[in-house]
Amino acid sequence: MLKPSPRRNIILGILLLLVAVGVAIFDYVQPAVDGAGFFRRYLLVFDLGVLLLGVAAFVRGVWVFAAGQQWRPSDSEARVGPWVKRNSRTLLLSGTVLMGTAFGVLTAIAVRLPKPRGTQFVIHHELLRMAALLSSVLFLLGVLALLLPMVLNVLEGRSFVSFVGARHVRAAKSGFLTVISVLSISGVAVSSCALVSVSSIMGGFGADLQRKILGNNPHITIDVQDQGGFDEWEPVLQRVRLVPGVAAATPVIAGEAMGSSHTNTSGTMVRGVDPESIGNVIDLLQNIEVGKFEYLTDPEQLTRLPAGEIVGLGPGGEPFRKGPDFGGSFFRGSGTPIDPSVKDVLRAPAIHPGVIMGRELAKTLHVYVGDEVTLISPMGDLGPMGVMPRVRKFRVAAIFYSGMYEYDASHAYVLIDVAQDLFSMGSNVSSIDVRAANGERASDLRPAVHEVVQREDLRVRDWKELNRNLFSALKLERIATFIILSLAIAVASFCIICTLLLMVTEKGKEIAVLKSLGASSRSIMQVFMLEGVVIGAIGTIFGVVTGIALTVGLSLYGLRLDPEVYYIDRLPIKVDWVDWVLVALSALAICTLATIYPAHAASRLRPVESLRHE
Repeated sequence: MLKPSPRRNIILGILLLLVAVGVAIFDYVQPAVDGAGFFRRYLLVFDLGVLLLGVAAFVRGVWVFAAGQQWRPSDSEARVGPWVKRNSRTLLLSGTVLMGTAFGVLTAIAVRLPKPRGTQFVIHHELLRMAALLSSVLFLLGVLALLLPMVLNVLEGRSFVSFVGARHVRAAKSGFLTVISVLSISGVAVSSCALVSVSSIMGGFGADLQRKILGNNPHITIDVQDQGGFDEWEPVLQRVRLVPGVAAATPVIAGEAMGSSHTNTSGTMVRGVDPESIGNVIDLLQNIEVGKFEYLTDPEQLTRLPAGEIVGLGPGGEPFRKGPDFGGSFFRGSGTPIDPSVKDVLRAPAIHPGVIMGRELAKTLHVYVGDEVTLISPMGDLGPMGVMPRVRKFRVAAIFYSGMYEYDASHAYVLIDVAQDLFSMGSNVSSIDVRAANGERASDLRPAVHEVVQREDLRVRDWKELNRNLFSALKLERIATFIILSLAIAVASFCIICTLLLMVTEKGKEIAVLKSLGASSRSIMQVFMLEGVVIGAIGTIFGVVTGIALTVGLSLYGLRLDPEVYYIDRLPIKVDWVDWVLVALSALAICTLATIYPAHAASRLRPVESLRHE
């Protein structure tokens, strides 16, 4: 079994790095062969594992060599069995190397797994992803455990205060005090890890919501308060498009209607759009998952969809395809003759304007691409019995998925002239939707847009103003969560207070000796403060690094969620270094404050009373 000397680690690291480079060169120069994809995939996996292993061994060896220190067991290790005493460091190094290799292998496999669709859940794929995540966390914890004695060695060589404080941390303690010390480190680590993870997850939900809002809504809206819309909008539209910072603008008709199919009805928010410019303002074209946007402008194609074209998706993402159509005396595309007894009953489908609707709305109405739906507008004509609703038939041109249930369950898009006729608006429009070049700074662009509108009856609002309550609630929730989890760190810091107080009692004689040799009360106070800070720093670093590994791993591999329940297929994660640094600084600050009272108590010990009975 290799002893963990720096020279051997440096040599081992260099050899492994050379092997990794050699494998990469071999994989690069190897000619492509049919059927060799499986071999080359796992060759890359092996290469990545060897590379991580070499880097870990080389960095460890260089660090120890630079510190000028050989590995030496702490005082507490001298009390364990001889075999563990001789091999504990080697076992830790071997376990870390094993986890590093597993991390490289499993990561290379996990990132190549196919992305699941819909409610599909492949158990062995998810187990591989979770195994890759767990191995990465264990690998980083092993690296930190290997680096910890090196850091303590460096502290011992700094000054009197750091030497005594570091020796106290690694010195042998009574059994109860050892348990309290472990609990102190574990409490701070778990609290810091939870705070980092929760902050990243909540930030991910906020970022995901903001991305969906910016993708499905205009950044700036120009409209009027009444429902009749406004006229003479073309000059306003042209002036707005010329504003610096405006990426695109489009006229929109908006109104409420009742959607009806042969089997069900549902309330619908109908939006009439300009097909030439709507794709530059919102992500409607990118969100279409079934059908085509061109069917909206050319609905005649919906009457002759080719057989086999996807017209819908099942719960698991499985495609629903259109069956063969009839033409003449045969089913079109299949050559199967039509029964003469029903031939006279069959009629060619009528041509109706196209409509693009959300996935959940299509599910509610039980319709697919090419099916007929009816939109009923309350803004109808005046008849002998009062206002008669205006009824128009449409044909489903496409189905979109925006990721926001409220939109997918209620929104439908038609051509702007069709919407003007449906809602009896003539040539008026409901609003002019504007997309800014930088959506985050839409509020800065709003005054410039308002200046060129030049109409008192129009109002200009940005997306932050329209969604102010929602994002204010999310911000308040993040702050409250941070405060509550910080209290968990504060509770864990109580263990640090207990640890230091017990250590002051246990080390009373040593404190008296140090004071007798000339150590000042200030130095004694600094020693115990440093000891508490080191304990808190160990817990903070282990916790924050574990939290970072979990959040980065989850953002890379993804935690699968059921989209039928949560309406997202994976847990959103926002990797934000500012939050991580804030968590680390907060935990260190709380732990530092917890050391003041025990350190002050240690500095007030009188050498005469401690050495009286010696």
